[in-house]
Amino acid sequence: MSADLLKVFLWIVVGFLSGSMMFSVWLGKLLLKKDVRAYGDANPGAANVWKAGGWKIGLPAGILELCKGAVPVGLAHWAFGIEGWYLVPVALAPILGHAFSPFLGFKGGKAIAVTFGVWTAITIWEGLVVLGLLIGLFYLLIDHPSWSVIFGMLAFLGYLLLLGLFVRGVEIPLLAIWAGNMAIFLYKHRIDLKKAIKPRPYILRLLRRAS
Repeated sequence: MSADLLKVFLWIVVGFLSGSMMFSVWLGKLLLKKDVRAYGDANPGAANVWKAGGWKIGLPAGILELCKGAVPVGLAHWAFGIEGWYLVPVALAPILGHAFSPFLGFKGGKAIAVTFGVWTAITIWEGLVVLGLLIGLFYLLIDHPSWSVIFGMLAFLGYLLLLGLFVRGVEIPLLAIWAGNMAIFLYKHRIDLKKAIKPRPYILRLLRRAS
């Protein structure tokens, strides 16, 4: 095995193990004496920590979930020079680690916060700000969190393509990371995505008033 492949393999392992650290579940048990999977959508993520214990524990949980994607991918990319196609499995490793955590019998979470971390590591700010705003926009419009995530990711793809075409050139490995990320999202949200898409109640009220 070449030195480059060995380095990539090591960062894949580090990223997967980092992503598999279920901070939300552990903080819930340690500080709240609760299983956060008993709240909300039963997802072992930061949103349910927030629901179980409020922002004082939900915010740190969200930061930790984000960091477990941002730190290994950021180090691999910016400190150790992993880029191009080599970056694809390294970037997806923390997301897979969270989605299929060995600490939870390979039944992990929906990987939203760790996704923000990975894209923040790759793009510095666009992953957190642009993707966050897009998902947030659809969350305000659609009465279904999972569909908001999917539509937000599709809009983020459009952003990446437009940026690639008109600013910095299309980066195929970056699109491959997006495709892998989207595939994980579709699988982890597959049950929720069977529900019909419908607008928020206030949107319906506005439409009725307008008509």
